[in-house]
Amino acid sequence: MNIEEKLNHFKNEVGKVIIGQEKVVELIFVSLLQKGHILFESVPGTGKTMLSKAVAQAIGGTFKRIQFTPDVLPSDITGLNIYNPKTQEFELRTGPVNTDILLADEINRATPRTQSALLEVMEEKQVTIDGERIPVEEPFIVLATQNPIESKQGTFDLPEAQLDRFLMKINLGYPSRAEEKMMLNLHGTNNALNDVLPVFSKDEIVELQYKLSEMEVNDTTLDYILDLIHNSRNHEHIEVGVSPRGTIALMQAAKGIALIHNRNYVTPDDIKYVAPYVLGHRLVLNIEGITVTDASALVSDIINSSDVPVEYGVARDGV
Repeated sequence: MNIEEKLNHFKNEVGKVIIGQEKVVELIFVSLLQKGHILFESVPGTGKTMLSKAVAQAIGGTFKRIQFTPDVLPSDITGLNIYNPKTQEFELRTGPVNTDILLADEINRATPRTQSALLEVMEEKQVTIDGERIPVEEPFIVLATQNPIESKQGTFDLPEAQLDRFLMKINLGYPSRAEEKMMLNLHGTNNALNDVLPVFSKDEIVELQYKLSEMEVNDTTLDYILDLIHNSRNHEHIEVGVSPRGTIALMQAAKGIALIHNRNYVTPDDIKYVAPYVLGHRLVLNIEGITVTDASALVSDIINSSDVPVEYGVARDGV
């Protein structure tokens, strides 16, 4: 069974719990291969926790969840040394970051100091406790959620530097009427999460992560990436365009798309497919831009105004 067939099996297993989110599941898998992190934005109750748990089960991994509130401390995330009076020694109690899939729920309700503690483990794959650096095991990704703009009372906006650490940002909408009816039938009888079976082992995930280094990106495709990035920096409605970290993230995410389609090379179609999820949260709009449009519309404008190399065919459906 090749990776594309296994990914379809993976989607089917996660689909036992979450209806109608096949593309989201695919993007989570790509982020997992890239050791990247995802920021979800949606109203409460759209299944983000169940989705995260199902993904963890489908890779035979562990899952932990942090419910962020303003009183959550950095040590609640990283762990701390606790004195044991019986042994008269300090013992390390690792925090919830010691997992494979970490759901950081309502991350923008935490204080900036606590957000910074999570930032270290996201960027460096390690935590520092009393000066000691402790690596987290692979695979490890953070699936974070934040309240939408309309529900930001009592929250702390994520700074641009932290947003830039997320490989992708995905907006989860409501299911369709038909999908919601299927959901009612699915969850009316038993706990569907118990039926989710492992498809990939953690060792297979790590092996696929190494395979990404073998993916080819030719000069034509690199130039197309740079066209998109530099158009973002020169757009009339954008104050701050995509950073160099974002440039790399776009290429890396496209490599993941190519890999799951059993190719060892990246095409501009792969770039177009992931660009809306990789670039949007990295744009800072100017005053005029905020007034007349939003980041997702600007990404579409940037893509539509950038010429696709003629040597490649028509983009895939959904691009």
